[in-house]
Amino acid sequence: MKEKQLMKGAAFMLLAATAIPPAHAQLKTNAGVQYLLSQSKDMSQDFLDLSNTYFFADSLVSFDTSTGKGTVQWKRQQLMPRQAFNANTYLHQPLQSLDFPETAYDNNPQLTFTVEPVSERTLRIRMLTSPIVPKEDADDPMLIGKPADGRSFWKAEKTDKGTLYTSRYGSLLIENYPWRLVLKDADGRLLTQTRCWSDNDSTQVKVPPFSFIKRGSDNSRSINPVFSLAPNEKIYGCGESATALNKAGQKVNLFVTDPQGPETPDMYKPIPFFFSNRGYGMFMHTSAPVTCDFGCSYIGATKLFMADEAMDIFIFLGSPKEMLSEYTALVGRPEMPPLWSFGTWMSRITYFSEAEGRDVARKLRENKIPSDVIHFDTGWFGVDWQCDYAFAADRFDNPRQMLTDLRSQGFRTCLWQLPYFTPKNKFFPELVERGLYVRNGKGQLPYEDVVLDFTNPETVQWYQEKLGNLIEMGVGAIKVDFGEGAPLDAIYANGRSGLYEHNLYPLRYNKTVAEVIKKIHGENIIWARSAWAGSQRYPLHWGGDAATTETGFEGTIRSGLSIGLSGFCFWSNDIGGFVTQSPESLYRRWLPFGFLTSHSRVHGAPPTEPWYYGKEFTDYFRRCAELKYKLMPYVYAQSKECTENGWPMLRALLLEYPDDPGAWLVEDEYMFGSNLLVAPMLEEGSGRDVYLPGRQKWIDYQTGKVYAPGWNHIECGTLPIVILVKDGSAIPHIPVAQCTDQMKWDKITWKKYLADEKKAEGLLCLPQDGQLQRISIP
Repeated sequence: MKEKQLMKGAAFMLLAATAIPPAHAQLKTNAGVQYLLSQSKDMSQDFLDLSNTYFFADSLVSFDTSTGKGTVQWKRQQLMPRQAFNANTYLHQPLQSLDFPETAYDNNPQLTFTVEPVSERTLRIRMLTSPIVPKEDADDPMLIGKPADGRSFWKAEKTDKGTLYTSRYGSLLIENYPWRLVLKDADGRLLTQTRCWSDNDSTQVKVPPFSFIKRGSDNSRSINPVFSLAPNEKIYGCGESATALNKAGQKVNLFVTDPQGPETPDMYKPIPFFFSNRGYGMFMHTSAPVTCDFGCSYIGATKLFMADEAMDIFIFLGSPKEMLSEYTALVGRPEMPPLWSFGTWMSRITYFSEAEGRDVARKLRENKIPSDVIHFDTGWFGVDWQCDYAFAADRFDNPRQMLTDLRSQGFRTCLWQLPYFTPKNKFFPELVERGLYVRNGKGQLPYEDVVLDFTNPETVQWYQEKLGNLIEMGVGAIKVDFGEGAPLDAIYANGRSGLYEHNLYPLRYNKTVAEVIKKIHGENIIWARSAWAGSQRYPLHWGGDAATTETGFEGTIRSGLSIGLSGFCFWSNDIGGFVTQSPESLYRRWLPFGFLTSHSRVHGAPPTEPWYYGKEFTDYFRRCAELKYKLMPYVYAQSKECTENGWPMLRALLLEYPDDPGAWLVEDEYMFGSNLLVAPMLEEGSGRDVYLPGRQKWIDYQTGKVYAPGWNHIECGTLPIVILVKDGSAIPHIPVAQCTDQMKWDKITWKKYLADEKKAEGLLCLPQDGQLQRISIP
């Protein structure tokens, strides 16, 4: 039976790896390049269409400093082909409208924009492309509430050039002509500015500046803010991206996709937020698709091609940590997940029966491998993948008793499901009859499958009742899988189209599941794959279906660092990779990394359980798990600090060391909290080159050796990973327990790591009171 199940899982993984076309593939037809369903959208192409009308921000007509409201004159232009010998290009030319009647439409419209201070580090700038001022959106799941009124932090005054806003952290100048936004820091250093036509005077590359288009196809509009990009400027954020952390030179599509793994430019979790090493950041407050061209088509320009007809951008000033705190103050931070969630999650695709689940739990305890969660993936239903919210009666004798028994042994249980229902699903007729699905323009199904419409309160109630029955039975968490395939060409129950709801779908999905778990268990925990801005409030998210290769390992590390730079405190990954059985060498190197992330789950093609690799590997697996369980007081306290500030547990070096130029260049090391530096072994070997940031020394956690800052070649200790502790750190440890329920928090011991420093400091947070304390040990 088990051999058949192993073969079945492996066969599925082979199918997933070979038969499904990658999300970034394209199909050519006679009509040109066509998108595959849920493939990311490149919105820049809309701004190269000869049938569109182009409007460029030209001059400031008026601005009222008391209200922050102004008017901009836009100049109408058209895109024209140009030949210069055998070089063909496009150029924009002034256009006199042929609109009829000419008295009804403005050739060069005057449209409103606003500047709204939010805090002393944050400004909100909104611009319209229509004379119609839209109503405030009552259903805005991205923001946690109306942004604060920060006008008291900023001084607004008229100058010869325009209108100047200043706070103690920087300034924004709105220039009269040509209209331009100029952002500077507190020392008067230019950070960035919007581009205008005169910026092209000294180049033959005529970069279109700040504009919006009116499409010839349907008169819809989209806006294109364009900002300057300085020499050596670096850009970070934009979500869970597997490409280079520095996005300068890249074109990034912010469109929720299923990229089949963290090895392509497409993302499960695109986030419309980024920041620069120059000290500014931006949150593009939109759910429409966005393409960010960070110096890709022109090295001196950041072009934000938005499908949205309006611009709503929050601009931040400060260090990376300060900007993350400002951004997450707007979109929210998570409450602490439960302590047990920080333990080991044991899984594979998939456990098919109660007997298998009990057997895995028994062997984990027999082998003394600390663990807290047993996850049942796609096979706990009567038909594999056919989600019906019921344990298969022929394979689960007494699910409620099983959950109770596992709980008594220190195991919570997690269950897989998804929000799509095929015609063979028993709930399909009911969902169709009750209209709980996303609809096409005809009011019917856009796909063969039902896609739950989470903008419909009746759908949310129906879905939460189904999950609630399982949670009340004793299930601890729900795997919130998929969510990337919300129909783009569809109408949702709230009246909005897929253009604005596709990217929001993961957020609504995450929220719906998290709320029912919180209601029943009082715990803030899910296990989700897709996300958008706001999803960070509902931990936690994992990196998706990584390849079982060193490239998959590299992409996973980058993805984790990138999502951390985008406002997510917590993140996990499939230890060893997902697609096929993990090679033992790769699994060995991935394990300590997996246990030195905020949350740790073993999952993928069977076998994932260590005993199938032999006794020596099982002993090694245990040591890796024990490493994290010993460090649980450190993990918990650092996580608490993350939730209070919007910082990630898995953080790029630049977050802790923004004044160290070298820290901005490292992409395969990270800070695990504020005191531990981790350098995984991407390739086989006994050691690696490691960059140590800052000016203090570093102490090897495994060997005790002391290293100076800068580049060092460091040999691994007993585990194939480099772990270093910042000089002057005090790290709390706790005796190893088989699960977090059994941990003795009154037995914490502190270890000092001192080289040049005279005293050690660390953080402590006891689960029973949740209070963060800073501990100093002389």
